[in-house]
Amino acid sequence: MNILILNSGSSSIKFQLIEMPSEKLVCSGLLERIGHQDAVINYKTEKVNLKKVQPIESFKLGLQKMVDLLLDPEQGVIKNTAEIEVIGHRVVHGGNSFSNTILITSKVKAEIKKSFPLAPLHNPANLEGIIVAEKLFPSAKQVAVFDTAFHQTIPDKAKRYAISNTFFESGIQVYGFHGISHKYVSQKAIEYLDLNKSKIITVHLGNGCSMTAVKDGQSIDHSLGFTPSNGLIMGTRSGDIDHGAIFYMVNTLGYTVEEVNNLLTKKSGMLGLTGYSDLRDIIAEAENGNKDCQLALAMNTYRIKKYIGSYTAAMNGLDAIIFTAGIGENANLIRKMVCEDMEYLGVGFDEVKNKVKSNELREISTDDSKVKVLVIPTNEEIEIAKQSYGLLKKT
Repeated sequence: MNILILNSGSSSIKFQLIEMPSEKLVCSGLLERIGHQDAVINYKTEKVNLKKVQPIESFKLGLQKMVDLLLDPEQGVIKNTAEIEVIGHRVVHGGNSFSNTILITSKVKAEIKKSFPLAPLHNPANLEGIIVAEKLFPSAKQVAVFDTAFHQTIPDKAKRYAISNTFFESGIQVYGFHGISHKYVSQKAIEYLDLNKSKIITVHLGNGCSMTAVKDGQSIDHSLGFTPSNGLIMGTRSGDIDHGAIFYMVNTLGYTVEEVNNLLTKKSGMLGLTGYSDLRDIIAEAENGNKDCQLALAMNTYRIKKYIGSYTAAMNGLDAIIFTAGIGENANLIRKMVCEDMEYLGVGFDEVKNKVKSNELREISTDDSKVKVLVIPTNEEIEIAKQSYGLLKKT
């Protein structure tokens, strides 16, 4: 069975064509920096390794270019769209409507749309991917895999807010996000470390960032909440902020609620602190002496340290810290700044190992470190393929 996986992030589209159940990767691609003049297209098969810079103004255009690559007479891997039997979509927010993988219907699409306010940077792109895919692959079954599903195990004491119970009953709670990634890398870590009982912190760092406390394979706490906007400092999102500051912006500074929402989700975070949303640009500027960028990096990594401390306390110990996703896997400076001065937790950090570039699971802690520090490349697409295939086997 050929399953095409679409993973639309806030500024990128990842795709993989996977043959199931063998999990054989037929081809893969990444379109990143969407909306920038220097957007990059990476496309790989056994015969082709293509990389080019080309303006991509929207997700719709990006998806069309993906299909063009798949069908290209020289570089493509399929002769017609009918060869794609299933398309598995990553959907960020399932709200209270979805906690499991599901076949996409008009009702499902309507529910995903209702969740736009809960994930304004992601769910619209996810739904657009579904709608475009239905047109481009009319014979394929469309499947939705929700990022919130892994966090269904978070206990009430961690997922509820200290507000009237009526709000919880209306759906206001911690949902958690990036669950497909956190589940994948935590399972990989448990297998690699051969742990029957485990206390792991997974650190997913990309344009969107989150952390999860994973105890014995289950999510028990998570840095993102009702929406993917709080917690860590992100590319354009502020992360944790005193809600009183929001009221001050509206009541005293004269901003509208819509303006504040746009500010905190699209113009804050690293972008608000530095003028740049891409960490590669920020690191380059910091190395050239840009004080704003240097401070932003310090703030970013300090926030991560605080969550490591709190989650270690919540689990009464720690076996491993896992770095993953685009920044977590590639930015050795961020990993170094996070792991420095954590000897009290039993973290021994190896700077030489940390600088090694690899696409494989690797340790960056010292051999005698009580807490293992691992870099594990996430593969949300494989996880989506597994769940999509498993669903269709049942139906």
